[in-house]
Amino acid sequence: MNHYLSASLASCLFTLMLSVVPAEPARADDLAGSRPNIILVMTDDQGMGDLSCMGNKVLRTPNIDRFYQMSTRFTDFHVSPTCAPTRSSIFSGRHEFRNGVTHTIKERERMALSTTTFPQLLRKSGYETGIFGKWHLGDEDAYQPYNRGFSEVFIHGAGGIGQAYEGSCADFPPNRENEGKYFDNVILHNDTIVQTEGFCTDVFFQAALGWIKKQHEAKTPFFAYVSTNAPHGPMLAPEKYKKRFADLGWDAGTQGRYGMIENIDDNFGVLMQKLDQWKLWDNTLVIFMTDNGQAGRSGKLNGKRTPMYTAGFKTGKGSPWEGGTHVPAFWRWKGKLGEGVDIPALTAHIDLYKTFCELTGTEIPSDIQPIDGRSLLPLLQDPDADWADRNLFVHVGRWEKGADPNDSKFKSCGVRSQRWRFVNNKELYDIAADPHEKQDVASDHPEVVAELRKAYDQWWSDTVPLMVNEDAPYSAEHPQGVRYERQLKERGIPKWTAPTL
Repeated sequence: MNHYLSASLASCLFTLMLSVVPAEPARADDLAGSRPNIILVMTDDQGMGDLSCMGNKVLRTPNIDRFYQMSTRFTDFHVSPTCAPTRSSIFSGRHEFRNGVTHTIKERERMALSTTTFPQLLRKSGYETGIFGKWHLGDEDAYQPYNRGFSEVFIHGAGGIGQAYEGSCADFPPNRENEGKYFDNVILHNDTIVQTEGFCTDVFFQAALGWIKKQHEAKTPFFAYVSTNAPHGPMLAPEKYKKRFADLGWDAGTQGRYGMIENIDDNFGVLMQKLDQWKLWDNTLVIFMTDNGQAGRSGKLNGKRTPMYTAGFKTGKGSPWEGGTHVPAFWRWKGKLGEGVDIPALTAHIDLYKTFCELTGTEIPSDIQPIDGRSLLPLLQDPDADWADRNLFVHVGRWEKGADPNDSKFKSCGVRSQRWRFVNNKELYDIAADPHEKQDVASDHPEVVAELRKAYDQWWSDTVPLMVNEDAPYSAEHPQGVRYERQLKERGIPKWTAPTL
């Protein structure tokens, strides 16, 4: 069972999982080059504690819970501490700092143009590639997803709907001015800004499903990236999703946040229903994950400050400890991957690049950026396969613009191996024995501290020269604002026609 679950929850899940008949795992040579469709659903700021299958007693997420039961689960899966960094690592296969992404704003959210993304490679291999929701790797034209390998684009701007910052990072003006924020948004659909109707998560899933249906009918292999901005703040949800939490006595912020999560679950349920209807499960890999640790950690219940369930983690988003990077990762491919199977090996977002390329039979050129990650196929074949230990490097970044990164070398940083987590160049935790980091054991293991410190020093010195956005001047304009005003003047903003599912 997952080491991060409580004993009582683990017992309950064990009983539940006895009813799940594990599928016979596929041979690795059956997986390599098998060219499945891939659907990657990644939510924003949702953590380990934000699912009922992970032990949350307030939330109801029955669809993702059912998916969890049918999935192979990476139980020690890690991402970056915040959103743009995680996305940069996924699409490049290496640490975000090595793509120039050391922040979520300040022109340091832009993924270096020297990076070759795996969607670019999949396109060359005959795949259609679609993004639906949040991009957050640059709002300027050269950085946009249609120039980074996506054949279908349906996105908001900036790092969140309605956001705007100094420089280039800003959403379209109507989304910034819209009091409802997450309702009736304007969205960039390929080369046209369109006016949508309804709640943003519903719209993103509807657009994704319409596109998936189209690829299925054309018998074209596809990669669909459904990247919701929910449950990122502001905490807004349709009234029907907030009502249950209001009736329980939770404050408006918790109503909105938990409402967004239950809305995500409903949409994920629709996705599962459509895959049933279209008979797509047999040749489609579906992944559910989140982009960083849990953002919402407390609320008010009947006026009293109350902690939210966090699955035991002492920190969340923006932290170099476990709670900042350890996230859910549920993988289902019917008939190919085991059901109700846990993989305990240390894995990460940087591993998706090689994994997807190997699955799709896509060659990775020798002249692109060095890849830090590995292929997960050996573990998908055999959850107990030999998996050499390694170090994953963590840094929250976010130092001020113009500051010397070296001044922040040991601020909010970490090194994670299979057993250990070394934090801020001083704290050491034995994760195998203490998954929630209750006891600093640095003084008991000076040799481990010395080894991890040496590894971090080397990684830092190799990485600083690759931080290409540190001196980038602020853009004098918001590119998405310019795009919007130009289109409004030249041809107006058409209504988006939702696809028929």
